[in-house]
Amino acid sequence: MRPARTSLARPPRRPHHGRRRPLRVGALALVASLALAACSSDDGGGGDEPAAEGPDGQKVSKGATLDATWPLTGLSVTGSQSAAQDHPVMVVKMDNTPSSAPQRGLGSADLVVEELVEGGVTRLAAFYYSDIPGTVGPVRSMRASDIGIVAPADAAVVTSGAAPVTLQRVRGAGITFFSEGSKGFFRDNARSAPYNLFTDLEATTTLVEGPEERPDDYLPWGEAEDLPKGKPATSLSADFGSHTTSWSHGPKGWTNTNSFAAADDRFPADTVLVLRVQVGDAGYRDPAGNPVPETKLEGKGEALLFHDGRMVRGQWSKATLEAPLALKVGGKRLTVPAGRTWVELVPAASGAVSFSR
Repeated sequence: MRPARTSLARPPRRPHHGRRRPLRVGALALVASLALAACSSDDGGGGDEPAAEGPDGQKVSKGATLDATWPLTGLSVTGSQSAAQDHPVMVVKMDNTPSSAPQRGLGSADLVVEELVEGGVTRLAAFYYSDIPGTVGPVRSMRASDIGIVAPADAAVVTSGAAPVTLQRVRGAGITFFSEGSKGFFRDNARSAPYNLFTDLEATTTLVEGPEERPDDYLPWGEAEDLPKGKPATSLSADFGSHTTSWSHGPKGWTNTNSFAAADDRFPADTVLVLRVQVGDAGYRDPAGNPVPETKLEGKGEALLFHDGRMVRGQWSKATLEAPLALKVGGKRLTVPAGRTWVELVPAASGAVSFSR
């Protein structure tokens, strides 16, 4: 029997807000949102081969069912594993400043999205599905920008909290989230607050019931040989204002050279996908008086895909916050090579992207 509800406990399960995919309504209507304390495609594509329907109604491409690949990487499922897990995608909001060092659990993520927050610094949305690790963090707060980031994955968010206006919008979007006081969360007394909140993600994941169906692909996955030639690129800098994320390409893929994770826990990126995005005002200020930005992850913009020492320039589009991301180059569908991908949401107006061979 679950404990009685407190201000930080998980509330009773309630129906979702109607945005979930039809096949998942029954299971996801049971998933609850957590009460939090306030805190400091358009194209979809079609390649040369149209998708067909398999015997169970699953789309298949080139003879491989979707269940044979992981939704956040496009990589093949091996051994006795299944891409239909008993939990949803879990997204941990992680600090990305020097105070977060060392970040923990980043190397186990399937995919990472870096987004702008106030003061020109960034925060990470680390996606976990194929591997649910133990300790992850430091865990920080949500922003309204996260709706467009996590909604396409029907993900549950692990967070330290959010401003009241953000909580209202996140709940209105039907997104499940968990915060301090929930199972798995703990404070590391060797660190200073607010950079000392962590979670045992294995424990937190048990709080939410998954549909036991494979989530949709987060990105349009494909093969490296399908990429256009592009331009040589072995270094990359994504400038958000007060913070620049630097990358270097080598034999093992792309390395974040100024990562705040320990050397053996850095995210091993096969691809870095840069999306130039519009940024607006979220309508409130942080405790220090800084206006809080809101990344608009819908509409369209420039995309730069970095893979295997080269860069392909194209366009991204996203019809709604809940819609999947679509990519094009020269009017044709662009796919992301299967592997682990870091997505940079760089402001189109105030940010900058540079690269060299």
